Amino acid sequence: MTEFVMQKDWASVLEEEFQKPYMKNLQAFLQKELEEQKVIYPPKDLIFNAFCKTALHQVKVVIVGQDPYHNPGQAEGLAFSVAKGVTPPPSLKNIYKELQSDLGITPPNHGSLVSWAKQGVLLINATLTVEAHNPKSHHGKGWEIFTDQVVNLLSQKKAPLVFILWGKSAQDKCTKVLTQPNPLHLVLTSAHPSPYSAMYGFFESKPFSKANAFLQMHGISPINWNLK
Repeated sequence: MTEFVMQKDWASVLEEEFQKPYMKNLQAFLQKELEEQKVIYPPKDLIFNAFCKTALHQVKVVIVGQDPYHNPGQAEGLAFSVAKGVTPPPSLKNIYKELQSDLGITPPNHGSLVSWAKQGVLLINATLTVEAHNPKSHHGKGWEIFTDQVVNLLSQKKAPLVFILWGKSAQDKCTKVLTQPNPLHLVLTSAHPSPYSAMYGFFESKPFSKANAFLQMHGISPINWNLK
């Protein structure tokens, strides 16, 4: 997996991870899945897309997801995001509803969050691959160890960050961030934007305005959350 491209600062701090046994095992697992002609999402060149679109030194906000989307054409290596031309999934539609409620931003006619990523919003899933039509199929294969290391690196940053943790999975993923908080960072937690849970604390949580207020308080340029 070392042939995958990512921003230089990410590649530098994660280089040793790629040499560890768990990553070698993960690589072997993915290769075996492909040899068995299983369809894996996202496409190979987008697995590390979050680390391509947002450099480590650029990160201002971290949004943690679970699995990549598992239906054709959806996953693009950015949590909650789908490529333009793909119908936004239900959770993303609810994110747009909260965005409108919070900041008055009209939902876009697409599901791409690339413009957020380019501004410093790291959109990372706990697991970076999934078998088509088989959610959570790649859990426990090693990705969680890798993304734990990513979260730990971010939590140790000396620059203020905002962690937006939607739902139990994201909060469990960032246990260290929650239990050993860095006073430099802001951690925002709420229910997941899924239609099954959004009404239990996601709606009206105002994560976007709270994140920008925190960034501006620390002299950091806010995120333009408008996705037009």
